[in-house]
Amino acid sequence: MTDRPSPALSIDALEDVYDTLAQAIDQAGPAKAQLLLVKLALLQANAQGDARLFAQQVQAALQDL
Repeated sequence: MTDRPSPALSIDALEDVYDTLAQAIDQAGPAKAQLLLVKLALLQANAQGDARLFAQQVQAALQDL
């Protein structure tokens, strides 16, 4: 694992990501939304290539649920 700066998305890009994710969740439907999110998380973790960073992001996402 190498320490590399993670690119930050602009607010507009984050809004696009949010819209894409919301549409995908709607398309999957309530019965498959959880499976979609797990598959997406695994794909993103693999693309990121850093299990430790992924674990940190999971903990950040759990905050204030």
